[in-house]
Amino acid sequence: MRLDRLPDDALLAALGLGEPDAAAVFVRRFQRRVFGLAYLITRERGLAEDAAQQAFERAWRHAASFDARRGSVLTWLLAITRNVSIDLTRVRRPAVIDPTDLQALLPPSAASDPEASAVRADMLGQLGPVLDTLPEGQRRAVLLATMAGLTTTEIARLDGVPIPTAKTRLRTGLAKLQVALTREVAE
Repeated sequence: MRLDRLPDDALLAALGLGEPDAAAVFVRRFQRRVFGLAYLITRERGLAEDAAQQAFERAWRHAASFDARRGSVLTWLLAITRNVSIDLTRVRRPAVIDPTDLQALLPPSAASDPEASAVRADMLGQLGPVLDTLPEGQRRAVLLATMAGLTTTEIARLDGVPIPTAKTRLRTGLAKLQVALTREVAE
């Protein structure tokens, strides 16, 4: 019998037993869905490719632990993909933000003297670490709104979340930034 005609659970069993061509057939059968889910979670092509590869490796290593009573092979594989994608997203380092790009977040300075410029530069230097303390969703919403000029509707569509969620993330993130900036100015 040809491997590409096997049902999913039998193909997974063949993969687990080390059947030479089973891996290629298994990957071909599920690669689009695995990569698609990984990309939806990571939002980066390279990271999604890494997540998909790791998901297939885990499926191969743990093929013997698959239990058909708990769900289909696809469900099991997508759960692995989801977990790997989230793990890779969590360990990813935050993007370095150029302090000059953050000027849009500060109120415009009416003074053009060197002292005011120094204070402004200092505030910009301190805003980067504050942004890094925000949860990923809030930081992303703040940066997309302030740097890219996106609306909350566009942010919601891009992040795959409801519009009220995007609004809450942006509002909460901006409020935290305002508190941090007010604290820095007071000090």
